[in-house]
Amino acid sequence: MMRLPYFQYHAPRTVREAADLLAAYPDEAMLVAGGTDLLPNMKRRQQQPSRLVGLRGVADLKGIRNADGLTIGAGTTLTEIVRDMKVRTSYRGLWQAAAQVATPHLRNMGTLGGNICLDTRCNYYDQNYEWRKAIDFCMKKDGATCWVATSSPRCLAVSSTDTAPALVALGAEVSLVSAGGTRRIPITALYRNDGIHYLTRHATEIVTSVHLPPLEGWRSTYWKLRRRGSFDFPVLSVAAAVQLSAGGTVEAARIVLGAVASRPSEADAAATSLVGGSLTVEAIAQAGELAAKAARPMDNTDFSLVWRKRVTRDFVTYALRELRGDDVRELRKKVLRQSGLS
Repeated sequence: MMRLPYFQYHAPRTVREAADLLAAYPDEAMLVAGGTDLLPNMKRRQQQPSRLVGLRGVADLKGIRNADGLTIGAGTTLTEIVRDMKVRTSYRGLWQAAAQVATPHLRNMGTLGGNICLDTRCNYYDQNYEWRKAIDFCMKKDGATCWVATSSPRCLAVSSTDTAPALVALGAEVSLVSAGGTRRIPITALYRNDGIHYLTRHATEIVTSVHLPPLEGWRSTYWKLRRRGSFDFPVLSVAAAVQLSAGGTVEAARIVLGAVASRPSEADAAATSLVGGSLTVEAIAQAGELAAKAARPMDNTDFSLVWRKRVTRDFVTYALRELRGDDVRELRKKVLRQSGLS
């Protein structure tokens, strides 16, 4: 049985109190909200903070508010996001992504902030301490070698968050608070393509909220590849959003790939190829090819990297067909073993 290491727990009631604690213990403390990612990592001794700053009692981090678009507190649970009708109707890609995270039990605990800050994953890293010790550890924790590519100068663990690709496709921004002040950045600027230092968030900062812009004329969707129809992390995901004119011309587009790099990967060439035209069979096929060309999956998750790269084209095609208005309910059921998400 894997047990948690000893730690001291702090339960602040305000964002300010939490920020002050992080400032006081920058090398010792980590944030915990739902704990669905951090606590298993601590049991495997992947992360060993001596102090945890719990955010469950911070009321200001919770809730979904209408403003100029939508603002979602980072402490809002994934279940609450799935149940919100404004998210479901106006930001459907985010709704689909949140609905596909893990299982209902974990969505009841897991938060939006926790999911967008999810630790990167790798077959060589996500093992217990004894297993990792037997192979001489890896670059991400306690070792010097990336076992995915032994000559790589950086860790290649992959970004496995579901909501982040959807939020990038929707043009979201995030607010971060520290004892020194507040800053607001595009969510794409929150990530680095580095399996160890995958966030630009400082150790003393708290992600407090996610801001979604008003998206008049936009449609969005999220498709997730995994072995089972629930619970599993993505081994490939596609988030897509397009702005369509009244006549069906694509005025703007974003396509974002998940689980093929250490950060959500924007397929800019694929998205740009759609602008100015309609979502024809030919345009969709070209975008799929360009996205697959940009995908760089590594051999550190389930399924082979060659197959995951190849099906990138198919999943982009599925996503764009849905945005065109095709009935893809049976396709979702066949490919994803899921229903009710279209």
